[in-house]
Amino acid sequence: MAFSSLITLFSILLFLMGMASGQLSSSNFYATSCPTALSTIQSEVNSAVARERRMGASLLRLHFHDCFVTGCDASLLLDDDSTTGFTGEKTAAPNLNSVRGYEVIDAIKTKLETTECPGVVSCADILAVAARDAVVALGGTSWTVQLGRRDSTTANFALANSGGLPFFDSDLSTLIKNFTDKGFTETEFVALSGAHSVGLAKCLTFRNRIDNDANIDSTFHGFLKSTCDQGGDGFFHNLDNTTDTTFDNAYFTNLLDNKGLLHSDQELFSGGSTDAQVRAYSTNSAAFFSDFGNAMIKMGSLDVSTGTAGQIRTNCRKVNT
Repeated sequence: MAFSSLITLFSILLFLMGMASGQLSSSNFYATSCPTALSTIQSEVNSAVARERRMGASLLRLHFHDCFVTGCDASLLLDDDSTTGFTGEKTAAPNLNSVRGYEVIDAIKTKLETTECPGVVSCADILAVAARDAVVALGGTSWTVQLGRRDSTTANFALANSGGLPFFDSDLSTLIKNFTDKGFTETEFVALSGAHSVGLAKCLTFRNRIDNDANIDSTFHGFLKSTCDQGGDGFFHNLDNTTDTTFDNAYFTNLLDNKGLLHSDQELFSGGSTDAQVRAYSTNSAAFFSDFGNAMIKMGSLDVSTGTAGQIRTNCRKVNT
């Protein structure tokens, strides 16, 4: 075989390896195959957030909980499947009665499949774009979402239960490890924690903080205790006590005042290595927005499948048959 032919063959092999290795493409990935994909996702997300502001936080959380388990592959969206024998991740402890917004993703997928470009846009890409559009809809920053993710053909219930998702009672060192194990820096961990600028948490998740933490504002403590005693463990409270439906840097200001809702929130400002960054973000929303956007781009590339790996599910809840 001629040397030039060997070079050509080697180039083709490198290309094919890249197609299956998890390298995402640009934000223009669907420009030809489904030119209305991004506008459709944005429109549906905006409508959902307009109906219920909380949904913005829910869509952001969906993407996060999906990526942190088996990568950004939409495995979280799969229902239990008795045919193939796997249990979905939806009922795993970190997700059950916590993660929501599945119906918004269903609505986006249905519209794309029935009226625009069947079998083209992956559920994993929908999750990534919807998370970005949800933050923007709540007044937050934007970032460029790289595309080309493929959907998984299975879910991992066991890993969803033990896959390193942050826990509401974790201490700072554990939280940092949760993120560094996924390849994030400490700075990126603090930035991503700012997602708690929006959303709600049940009294169950901060009851231990009320009962045992000393670094909690006394007035805030009294309010939370009264609220949870009357409403019970299932009662919800805003994660951000200042601007709960707007994505901003008030979350970090709350921490300076010992008004973090969850124990894991207040751990970011408790005399540890992340105190300085919390202070910086509390007075510089532009820095927080920039770091958050960059960290979200990195998170969206966790263990992705591209090229010929996985599939493009036509129903986000089921594997193609």
